[in-house]
Amino acid sequence: MKIEKIKLKDAALIHLEKTQDERGFFARAWCRREMEQFNLEVDVLQCNLSYNHKKGTIRGMHFQNEPHAEVKFVRCIKGAVYDVIIDLRKTSPTYLQWIGVELSHDNRDMLYVPAGFAHGYQTLTDNTELFYQVSAYYTPDAENGIRWNDPFFKIQWPEMNAIIVSDKDQQWADFRKEHSDDHC
Repeated sequence: MKIEKIKLKDAALIHLEKTQDERGFFARAWCRREMEQFNLEVDVLQCNLSYNHKKGTIRGMHFQNEPHAEVKFVRCIKGAVYDVIIDLRKTSPTYLQWIGVELSHDNRDMLYVPAGFAHGYQTLTDNTELFYQVSAYYTPDAENGIRWNDPFFKIQWPEMNAIIVSDKDQQWADFRKEHSDDHC
């Protein structure tokens, strides 16, 4: 594995280091020791699958409030997605900044999403599937989100022609209205 720190503080992109031959390849996809060397949270309590029928589907921007905030390791195992994270940690030097990366079956990269970040993605192909490892149990009362098209963040989604978003994800309040102005 190769762990690459990215623009947002504490976030990382994890690449496979493949050993290839005529049969295909072998790669270590998870190593507690290597993750700990980069100060990544390694306690995984739950694993989730997300399947999406259509290209253009957006899920997010989701997070859980403290004390149920969760670290996520996200990998696209079929198809491709544009995966977006927003740093919502008030004490972070990258507070309120976002970044998007492509995760796909082809690149096999995994995104490390620290606790205190909002997370979401848009599918770039039909029949896309993601596998998540998370550090906290899903707690419905702690669930929160930011609308995918919140004007404060101005996220640049790649597929604007055929967007599919759940009613729930359409209903998140504007960030400025939901949070006090001292956060902006």
